[in-house]
Amino acid sequence: MANNQLAVYQDLAYGELTQQDIVTVRETIGKDCNESQFKLFMSIAKNSGANPILNEIYPAVRSGQLTVQFGIDFYVRKAKETDGYLGYDVQLVHENDGFKMHQEKDEDGRYFIVIDEHSWGFPRGKVIGGYAIAYKEGFKPFAVVMEVEEVEHFKRSNIGMQKTMWTNYFNDMFKKHMVRRALKAAFNLNFDDEEVVESPGSDGIPEYQQQPRKDITPNQEILDAPTNQEINEEDPQLVQAKKDMKAKFKRLGITTKKGMQDYIKEHTPQIGDNPTLQELIGLLDIMDMHIDMNEVQASDADVLD
Repeated sequence: MANNQLAVYQDLAYGELTQQDIVTVRETIGKDCNESQFKLFMSIAKNSGANPILNEIYPAVRSGQLTVQFGIDFYVRKAKETDGYLGYDVQLVHENDGFKMHQEKDEDGRYFIVIDEHSWGFPRGKVIGGYAIAYKEGFKPFAVVMEVEEVEHFKRSNIGMQKTMWTNYFNDMFKKHMVRRALKAAFNLNFDDEEVVESPGSDGIPEYQQQPRKDITPNQEILDAPTNQEINEEDPQLVQAKKDMKAKFKRLGITTKKGMQDYIKEHTPQIGDNPTLQELIGLLDIMDMHIDMNEVQASDADVLD
């Protein structure tokens, strides 16, 4: 990376986030932003203390509009930094579980939820609801209780990735959704996702121009996990990295060989016919960032809706 490109983001570094980290964010989760949108996103991240490398904040651009979204990891970290934090619990309730709850009134007249029983065996049956409880010293536990019907609309969303994540990973998405609500209310975490309409070049900053990428079509060896006969001839760590890559492609919804080739060509053009373990690890890191970003966008889409 040229020094002058690093210097562009010199003022955006903060905490443990280096200039090189910011360039990485720019070329991965920030690639859909124009330059002014990206700098605005990084300014919001810096002011809030959210680290995009740690999946705590993401930019999303839809129809030219920038939306800054905070991830569940950021809510958890900020809650832990709050005085009196005593943790949280989240559980799903299945149709065969034994589950009872009731409300009680405390001294100041406010109601709070008490879980009387939650027991289960196997098979548990399908998920019918769930709850998340945030614990804070000096306060009654704050609970969010939801039925499945309250989040079923995410499966019918017109936003492709939101629909995919809630359909394929419903249990995880449902838990994150409830935890986010519980922590936000219990610890007064008032950093809602922000929507910012930004005209390209409105502040005089030129549009970001990507550096020319080498026209490399990844060798099929990269995309195909080795057979059992090949395992003995290749570094086991490299074999595992390739298997991990194929699994992550599936989570990203990329199932065709051309789609995989295009993804690798766009995000890691330096990978040639025979990738090193370090190159594949770098690719896996980028894929993890996109997977987490998709989960956040799908989980937080109630804000957008």
